[in-house]
Amino acid sequence: KKMVKNEQLKSILEEITKEITTAQPGDLEAELALIDGYLVSKNVEELGNEKDLQNAYWNLLVEEELEETIKAYHEARKNLSKSFQKQLKKKMDKLSKKKGKNQTNKGGNKNNKKKETDLDPSQYRLLRKEQIERYEKEGGNAYPHKFEVTWMSNQIPTFIEKYEKTIEAGEHLEEEVKIAGRIMLKREAGKKLIFYTIEGDGADLQIMSSANAYKGTKEEFSSIHDLLHRGDIVGVTGHPCKSKKGELSISPTKLELLSTCYHQLPKSMKGTLDSELRYRQRYMDLILNKRSRDTFIARSRIIQTMRRYLDDQGFLEVETPQLNVQAGGAAARPFTTYHNELKRDFFLRIAPELYLKMLVVGGLDRVYEIGKNFRNEGIDLTHNPEFTACEFYWAYADHKDLIRTTEDMLCQIVQAVCGTQEIVVHPDANNRDVKMEVSFKRPFKQINMIEELETQLNVSFPRPLESKECNDFLIELFKKLEIEMEPPLTTNRLLDELVGEYIEPKCISPTFLIGHPKLMSPLAKGDRNDPNITERFELMICGKEVCNAYTELNSPWVQRERFDEQAKDREQGDAEACEKDEKFCTALEYALPPTAGWGLGIDRLCMMLTDNYNIKDVILFPAMKPKLDQ
Repeated sequence: KKMVKNEQLKSILEEITKEITTAQPGDLEAELALIDGYLVSKNVEELGNEKDLQNAYWNLLVEEELEETIKAYHEARKNLSKSFQKQLKKKMDKLSKKKGKNQTNKGGNKNNKKKETDLDPSQYRLLRKEQIERYEKEGGNAYPHKFEVTWMSNQIPTFIEKYEKTIEAGEHLEEEVKIAGRIMLKREAGKKLIFYTIEGDGADLQIMSSANAYKGTKEEFSSIHDLLHRGDIVGVTGHPCKSKKGELSISPTKLELLSTCYHQLPKSMKGTLDSELRYRQRYMDLILNKRSRDTFIARSRIIQTMRRYLDDQGFLEVETPQLNVQAGGAAARPFTTYHNELKRDFFLRIAPELYLKMLVVGGLDRVYEIGKNFRNEGIDLTHNPEFTACEFYWAYADHKDLIRTTEDMLCQIVQAVCGTQEIVVHPDANNRDVKMEVSFKRPFKQINMIEELETQLNVSFPRPLESKECNDFLIELFKKLEIEMEPPLTTNRLLDELVGEYIEPKCISPTFLIGHPKLMSPLAKGDRNDPNITERFELMICGKEVCNAYTELNSPWVQRERFDEQAKDREQGDAEACEKDEKFCTALEYALPPTAGWGLGIDRLCMMLTDNYNIKDVILFPAMKPKLDQ
């Protein structure tokens, strides 16, 4: 990144030193101002513009190569008379004021020496607005309707792939290309050579704009470069080339402002934007944070792979209602809304399960849906009120078929996204040294829920689990374990809490949690060998539930009994217990074939495969508490 070779700089500095010792005061203004500026800054951390780059490089020379020459310069500086010092300062002050008042260019930009980074956001926004207004009054088009690019997709990556290995250092091609992108860096190497770095489609490209190559007058060349700022969208027409150092570039014959950024972009996300601002202004996060962009590309690839897998297995993708007269299909608290025309309350769906099973009744033997579900519950690191899930229903299959399918599908997804079956995740956002090694190699481990709890707690739960005796036992057990839990203290909720406390944290690599009691699975079919449990499993990864599946209950009479049992929990205050859905029971009376059902939370899977600790990092626009000032 050095502007010129070391020997050239050394020669220039020595020349200036000689002039200082012999020249008259009036001849030294430019040389002294230049070299003083070069030597002022120390310990530069961020190179904000071309001057910072020069400062950093000169500091390097001072420390490593030109110590003796610099000493000579300072010695000559001391020999200058005091009167000359005063005269020089007076002339420089006068010159600075004159430039601040009078120097302008096309587009109305003042040649203000104050760094843009020194302006507060409101000042910067106002200056840019005034600049664009003057540009438009003079006939410029700040927002053109179209820019005809050479490649309609993956412009910069395509350019790099085509020319990176075919152009030699210092070579300029004659063919013309058109590329657009966002300016991420602007640096000047003088009035006749300006460098930009533009970004598009996740890749960077250097623009090496020379006055000699630009098709236009000197005023037009100067004007367009004064107009373009960091953050702007620019259209570039020019020739592929490489700099003498071999960096792939475009030498533009024309530059065009396509859209203006009126705000100062931070140098980077780190230390500049807090996480809340990243979530509220996701566009800024995507502009500046490559990791965030990669996360959402990976999310898209996960969904694409999942959809392709199900399509290849003969499943039909369908859509079911988001607005429901009755909230059903899962144990959760729904969102309520009001339909003005029908004059009644509706619920945002908590799951599409009941509708999808009705379609199986109708003869669509393999159906799936990828879509949004809504649950009016808490917001934390793994829960968002609006989340994306995939559910599929498969006639003439059971939970054992689902286990094999889950293993096969997830292995394909992990390979497509991560390129391996062994991944490392960091569960603690504040301590990257804490790591979890997760293996997706088959077969996945299986744990029986009740047996594992009884083993870890060294107890035996009273049977049947639905009895009052069992509920009283669990309440006393919680007191002994000093686990606090708010009412209602139903057996369902108590067992679920124990699972979260003693089993889930140990499930790092994919683990099937099996053997769920009937009272925890109102829509699942009883186990064919043990009437007290159901043919159900939950898939745990990194201590979190990712997937839930079971052999579907298809008896309308048993289903009504299960709904009635859930109604008792609702009477005790469990707002998440399933409501009775008589329309669904009626559909079952038309014969639901033996069916297996499966659901997976896409957001949580994305968290694990992209190594993100917070669910907000994998949702483009997560739910946020409104700000009072917005």
